[in-house]
Amino acid sequence: MAQPTFAGLARIGQINVVVHDLARATAFYRDALGMKFSFEAPRMTFFDCEGIRLLLALPEGEETDHLSSVLYFLVDDIHAATAALKSRSVTFTSEPHLIARMPDHELWMSFFEDSEGNLLALMSEVRQV
Repeated sequence: MAQPTFAGLARIGQINVVVHDLARATAFYRDALGMKFSFEAPRMTFFDCEGIRLLLALPEGEETDHLSSVLYFLVDDIHAATAALKSRSVTFTSEPHLIARMPDHELWMSFFEDSEGNLLALMSEVRQV
């Protein structure tokens, strides 16, 4: 029997963010960030990010008890998104700033922390006019 070919990984199905206070983190992601709540399971909360599932979970043990990787949320208007999140008491560690000029757009980012101290970011690809 022939082995199926494997071209490589391409699509992200779920991202796990370790939290220490699940109720507080759920409220932050749902209320402050305005993310779409999907469902809960013991020690976990799930959100739908337009087809990618975000999992907030209590650590399973010492080996998983660490801060998350940085999640970059793509927004159309980084200045408006930053202002909206600040109005919801989200703490930013940097204001929107230019990262790179590309041939057809500029890449802008701003960084903030979630309720658990994990670093998150907004990114915007601003097209040249």
